[in-house]
Amino acid sequence: MLETIISFSKPAAEIIILWVVLYRILVFFEGTRAIHVFKGIFYLLALFVICQLFALGTLNWLLTKIFGISVIAFFIIFQPELRHGLARLGQPHLFTIDLAEPELIMIIDALTSAVYKLSAKKIGCIVAIERQAKLNTCIESGIKIDSHVSTELLQSIFTPPSPLHDGGVVIRAERIIAASCLFPLSENQNFSKLIGTRHRAALGITEQTDAIVILSSEETGEISIAVDGKFIPVTNKERFVNILKELLIGKK
Repeated sequence: MLETIISFSKPAAEIIILWVVLYRILVFFEGTRAIHVFKGIFYLLALFVICQLFALGTLNWLLTKIFGISVIAFFIIFQPELRHGLARLGQPHLFTIDLAEPELIMIIDALTSAVYKLSAKKIGCIVAIERQAKLNTCIESGIKIDSHVSTELLQSIFTPPSPLHDGGVVIRAERIIAASCLFPLSENQNFSKLIGTRHRAALGITEQTDAIVILSSEETGEISIAVDGKFIPVTNKERFVNILKELLIGKK
């Protein structure tokens, strides 16, 4: 009896593991060029299974050759996505810096006040909040500040003709570590022709790390939040605050 149960449980466990792995891969590549390739591979696999079942020799031989070539092509064409994936491998999406909730609320309030005041004047800004993945490369490209997060300081940094306004700010824990930092631009072709440099920089750093990026557009004054290589819609100040609380403090 026990052997029968084990014989049935092993295939079930393998199927569950394979489905979980496939699901995580699809979620990871959602919104990138690779998602369309995965769909194509799925259709080819389905066709390959049909050819095996009906013993279609010619099609079976052709599909086998296609699979052999496609593996090499996949690594060449999607090298940027794979590089970003390896860079983020194993990074938990949790705000692990040891800050109490009242301190995080104060930081969120200061950020909200600064961003909305800059937005009202149509002054562009981009602020990256460091989480698990260190942003040392971005910090080294900018000017070290190491000061407490405050509305006034953020406004003064991004308001022209400040020499630090052209670039991004990096926040680590409760401190502004550096300003005028360079962020990597997104290589996602779905966005590059539709958005500006500041938005591509926000996507780029969130594609490679688990940072949270807040930005406002100098053309429209629109405020956005980027995380995991995607933009989260911000419709009003209340939603802006709620998003930051959910990302930094977590759901209650």
